[in-house]
Amino acid sequence: MNREDLSDLRAEFDKFVSQKCSLDQDESGAKNPDAGDKEDEQPVPQFVDALTARLLAPAHSGVYLSRLDIKRIAEAIDESLPIKERIKMIRSLFRHTTSKEYLSGAFNEIDKHINGRILIYQELSQAFPSSKTIFDENILKAQKTMRMFKQIIEDFEEIQPTSDPIFI
Repeated sequence: MNREDLSDLRAEFDKFVSQKCSLDQDESGAKNPDAGDKEDEQPVPQFVDALTARLLAPAHSGVYLSRLDIKRIAEAIDESLPIKERIKMIRSLFRHTTSKEYLSGAFNEIDKHINGRILIYQELSQAFPSSKTIFDENILKAQKTMRMFKQIIEDFEEIQPTSDPIFI
């Protein structure tokens, strides 16, 4: 291989890195789609932090929800979410929750995804009996997570909009 070819390749690679992989805070979020925006800084209801800590960690929830799964959940309840980090997507999904109906619709969709994973775990545990205990643990964690959704819905206090924004 020619030395000139390697130097040309190195120059092309450096140019690509500087254009596509820049993490400068001054540049727009278009280059880094996971970069935060003003909406990401808005406050969320109290349950959202506990929910994200529990739901997005497979060690706690027993399942992994990908960005695409969260996007599909949002679309099923007529919400539009940009693809970002999973935690930001969950926060955006529940940021403006004001009714139990919305909350229950979102949790029903999440339950559908979790139940799909449970079916996969059951099939795998039948196909690989020596791994059944591992899959059973994940199934129990997933079912516990779904019970947590019911508790959140029961504890949620609906917020009724008023004509006076300062009135509490």
